[in-house]
Amino acid sequence: MDNLSDALKKLQITTTDSTEDSLEGCLDCLLQALAQNNMETSEKIQKSGVLQVFASLLTPQSSCTAKVANIIAEVARNEFMRNPCVDAGLIPPLVQLLNCKDQEVLLQTGRALGNICYDSHEGRNAVDHAGGAHIVVDHIRSLCSKTDPASEKLLTVFCGMLMNYSNENDTLQSQLINMGVIPTLVKLLGIHCQNAALTEMCLVAFGNLAELESSKEQFAYTNIAEELVKLFKKQIEHDKKEMIFEVLAPLAENDVIKLQLVEAGLVECLLEIVQKTVDSDKEDDIAELKTASDLMVLLLLGDESMQKLFEGGKGSVFQRVLSWIPSNSHQLQLAGALAIANFARNDGNCIHMVDNGIVQKLMDLLDRHVEDGNVTVQHAALSALRNLAIPVVNKAKMLSAGVAEAVLKFLRSEMPPVQFKLLGTLRMLIDAQAEAAEQLGKNVKLVERLVEWCEAKDHAGVMGESNRLLSALIRHSKSKDVIRTIVQSGGIKHLVTMATSEHVIMQNEALVALALIAALELVTAEKDLENAQLVQILHRLLSDDRSAPEIKYNSMVLICALIGSESLQKEVQSMAFLEVVSKLRSHENKTVAQQASLTEQRLAVES
Repeated sequence: MDNLSDALKKLQITTTDSTEDSLEGCLDCLLQALAQNNMETSEKIQKSGVLQVFASLLTPQSSCTAKVANIIAEVARNEFMRNPCVDAGLIPPLVQLLNCKDQEVLLQTGRALGNICYDSHEGRNAVDHAGGAHIVVDHIRSLCSKTDPASEKLLTVFCGMLMNYSNENDTLQSQLINMGVIPTLVKLLGIHCQNAALTEMCLVAFGNLAELESSKEQFAYTNIAEELVKLFKKQIEHDKKEMIFEVLAPLAENDVIKLQLVEAGLVECLLEIVQKTVDSDKEDDIAELKTASDLMVLLLLGDESMQKLFEGGKGSVFQRVLSWIPSNSHQLQLAGALAIANFARNDGNCIHMVDNGIVQKLMDLLDRHVEDGNVTVQHAALSALRNLAIPVVNKAKMLSAGVAEAVLKFLRSEMPPVQFKLLGTLRMLIDAQAEAAEQLGKNVKLVERLVEWCEAKDHAGVMGESNRLLSALIRHSKSKDVIRTIVQSGGIKHLVTMATSEHVIMQNEALVALALIAALELVTAEKDLENAQLVQILHRLLSDDRSAPEIKYNSMVLICALIGSESLQKEVQSMAFLEVVSKLRSHENKTVAQQASLTEQRLAVES
């Protein structure tokens, strides 16, 4: 350490007139001390004020330049040294050195800049300001095809520098993308796939950039899918596979890349991983199984990639995914159900799957999760059933298979995601199915639970779906018994509130259900309609210029039905409806205008 103190003193005093030999001796002493105890030596260097001296030593002409850059790279491995390096003015001369031809100088300069940028906002700003990234990208471009060890080492350092420069910084990542770094890095990966260190740097750089939406468009124009799948097939170690997965996941969010990955054979790799890891209880294998099956589901979110893998329901991938549903692994059950939900995104696929017995598989899966079940599996299986129930021809088949009963077993669930999917599935099933709507609408336990969920203010989705199902039970059954059950369970006030929803479709569904209540069971519902201030709400909807034509039309139909009740008729008369309705006779929508004339006549007669 005495030698170190001497070296630091010499550097402070003699830089201006010292010979290169004496300088070199001092620098060697510093490097030796850093190798023995980096942190302590770095602290001494900082206190001595030598960092400022280094700025003047970073010249392309000097034979000591590489050593100075090496010392800066070493001290900048310590977080507390990065800002002092920036403050000492080291960034501009380091960036200037990127223009020199000497490979050792370039290597040490790249290291120094990369280390100063690591997790340092100031470091990155200074490099950005000095234009360092542009020069490094140009170097990578010109070295890209060279496979000699020295060039590969330099490429690894430069890729690492760009990674540290842009990590978790959207602005700098966008800057690199605009410089066209993505096609260069993809080309690099293809040429240097045998070089583990360089490949790793490329993958980390891709992982950084792939999160940005603008990068995905650029990646889609390269052969990244092919290169990553090729690389993936070679990997044996879990960590390396994990690294590639981390790039694949964000890229696979792009539909064009999804299809490219499917065409490059990624699905076969994923299925192989699932097969190898499904029965293992090793931590790495469990993690791989999850990642592979999750990625499989993600690939199915693209319409083209999904249809390619469905292959008319005869595809081997589709068949393999089906076999996951009865599996004993919760992860595979989940992925299988989510995959079915993704396959069930068009009528043709849904009809084919229902005709080929998929419903029974999903109901068996749900059965395994009724008591203390896995919430994510419940949610996924209900999602799949909901999607399958969309085509008209599937509804009756699914009802006769007992889907409604299977779904109702989850009525006790306290988990909002499960509640939400349960409601959606029942609503899809009863659409235009009068008998099923009546049967469910007379189920007091169901209706009471719906009324309870209509007040779930913390869960807007559950609240909205509960209201919509209440309305659907009335609209599709047109049954007095159903209306009576809903009145007795306190559901009327929720339907009236639903008429004021910000969503026109929900307003409309509520008004149609309320019109049926008024037409079929006005006496039973009269008191509740009054207490819920329905007449005032209808007056507001008709007076509001922003109300959609169908809302105005259905509000007037409902007014005509309500005046069959003496107490409600009094309310209508007290609120000057005639005036509002007569204005609507000149409405630009002909149906609204005609209904306004009819409503005006009815109101005039009643008054």
